[in-house]
Amino acid sequence: MSNYLYDNYEEKIRPCIDLIDSLRSLGVEKDLALPAIAVIGDQSSGKSSVLEALSGVTLPRGSGIVTRCPLELKLIKGKKDSKWKGKISYENINKILQNPTKVESEIIKAQDVMAGSNKGISSGLISLKVVSPEVPDLTLIDLPGIARVAVGDQPKDIGKKIKDLIKNYIEKQETICLVVVPCNVDIATTEALEMAREVDPSKERTLGILTKPDLIDKGTEENVINVINNKIIQLKKGYMVVKCRGQQEIQDNLSLKEAIEKERNFFKDHKVFCDLLYEEKATIPILAQRLTSELVEHINRTLPTLEDQIKTKLQISKDELEKCGRGVPEDESERLSFLVEKIQQFNLDIAHATQGEESVSLTKTPKLFSRVRACFDIWQKDLDKSIIKFNYTLKNEIEEFEKFHRGRELPGFVNYKTFEIIIKEKIGNMEDPAKSVLKMVTDIVGKTFNEVARTHFYNFSNFYKVTKTKIENLKQSQEEVANNLIKTQFLMERMVYSQDKCYRFELENVYENNAPLQSSKHHRQVVDLLQSSVKEMAHHVEAYFQGYS
Repeated sequence: MSNYLYDNYEEKIRPCIDLIDSLRSLGVEKDLALPAIAVIGDQSSGKSSVLEALSGVTLPRGSGIVTRCPLELKLIKGKKDSKWKGKISYENINKILQNPTKVESEIIKAQDVMAGSNKGISSGLISLKVVSPEVPDLTLIDLPGIARVAVGDQPKDIGKKIKDLIKNYIEKQETICLVVVPCNVDIATTEALEMAREVDPSKERTLGILTKPDLIDKGTEENVINVINNKIIQLKKGYMVVKCRGQQEIQDNLSLKEAIEKERNFFKDHKVFCDLLYEEKATIPILAQRLTSELVEHINRTLPTLEDQIKTKLQISKDELEKCGRGVPEDESERLSFLVEKIQQFNLDIAHATQGEESVSLTKTPKLFSRVRACFDIWQKDLDKSIIKFNYTLKNEIEEFEKFHRGRELPGFVNYKTFEIIIKEKIGNMEDPAKSVLKMVTDIVGKTFNEVARTHFYNFSNFYKVTKTKIENLKQSQEEVANNLIKTQFLMERMVYSQDKCYRFELENVYENNAPLQSSKHHRQVVDLLQSSVKEMAHHVEAYFQGYS
């Protein structure tokens, strides 16, 4: 029966953890967030003691910052009666360990290599793999304890650096936060729990671990019970409490196995905490089972989104690789053909863009023609608005011209000079908007050409740089040519002219359109002579612009 359970465990649980561990060892975590349990705590919270009890190995201890690099603790439950095996990996170093007593000194060496010997910290990951029948199947990431004051030759901003490092791990939604807090402090004031609450406001991925229950003052046991029963600061995953080896017990060479037995007896014999043992909220072995099930459940829940992330990253990589194209040939004669082919393909794509035949990209960027057409639509709207505004202001302007420019002609007769000035001014007002549209179109065309150049030549920096310079020079020269054409066109339009037949036709239309208004009772009233001249001038101006449009 026991063999069946072991085989079932091996089939369902170990592969999940091994999958994530293998992805992490390949460096996938640089691009993707992998499911993990990150262990955080204030200095002297008992974090190292908890990890020691779970792993069965002695970790660095002492005052100040002990954990100076993220430590991936990869625990693999070996077969019964199998020997202990260990392996430590960092940077390009891989070392096999045959004895658990060597672990502490090797981690210290690794930290000195990664973070220097001045008690500074590093974000570089140290991986410790332990295979033993005495450990649970579990992977934890131990992070530096939260410090507030720099000591000795530590960087002055060591506290901020540690918090930034911790936050970089725990802010990922795929990470379970294991927050270690001593029983003999006010849980509401612990910085580690506050950091977890900041990145996990819903408190769905935070598990609290209380340590040092033997150090609390008598009479405060109920406070600890209230915390564990989720009555003080509620966490969806709740709390557990453990009692690990103290410093005196370590000096007395109390083994981890003996410490676990002593821990069980402590909770079993405690008047207040005994119920926690039977509720499975206390001791290291129960914590190990809980963490393993939490991690496997978390991995299974996260795998579908992880698969989507991998597919997305893979597609991005394929697209980038496709942009690179095939490499430059080694043979000199083939290089010339390669260059000619690149230029021809570039010219072809430019031609397609200018003819409105380029392929629509996955980003749904509009074609060049569509973007240029949108500019002209904006110009048309501006012209329509200016016509409406022109109709409102025409009366006042004509009155002003009549007062200053009317000669010996009788009222009602159109003063040609006044007419000509109005026409020239209105045509001139259209020149600047036309130049603005030209600038918009030129920028769009230039940007499109640069995008095509980037697609073809980005991996050839000098060629790409020369192409961009050529495109910019071409853009400026052609913009100047078009600008001169606009100037010439508007100079011609300022020469007031229309064929007699066309002008008479438009003028008759204007009179006919205004006839109903003139026959109304209101317009049959006597008006002053100036108003009569204004009306006549307005008709002529309207007729000219009807023919002009």
